Amino acid sequence: QVQLVESGGGLVQPGGSLRLSCAASGIIFSIYNMGWYRQAPGKQRALVATITSGNITNYADSVKGRFTISRDNAKNTVYLQMNMLKPEDTAVYSCNAYRPLRRYWGQGTQVTVSS
Repeated sequence: QVQLVESGGGLVQPGGSLRLSCAASGIIFSIYNMGWYRQAPGKQRALVATITSGNITNYADSVKGRFTISRDNAKNTVYLQMNMLKPEDTAVYSCNAYRPLRRYWGQGTQVTVSS
């Protein structure tokens, strides 16, 4: 059974930082591309960042220079380091594991940026 479990969300003030983690089980983690997505209230889910099995990264324009995606294949975990957080970053953040004909989602973790 495939499981993706996110952690690290919470309430943070504007300008603060959080690090999200997504631990995967039930898949050969190293061959999967991984991504972080977010969904704000009343909005569609949007791509935040992706990292391929070969460690090539891609970011949404809105988070470039502030967020960093990374992976640790030994721990079957993908991370999202979020710095200089803004109120508009408030959303449920979900991780995603994908490769041809396979896509899996985690349940998500809430990130709230507010003073």
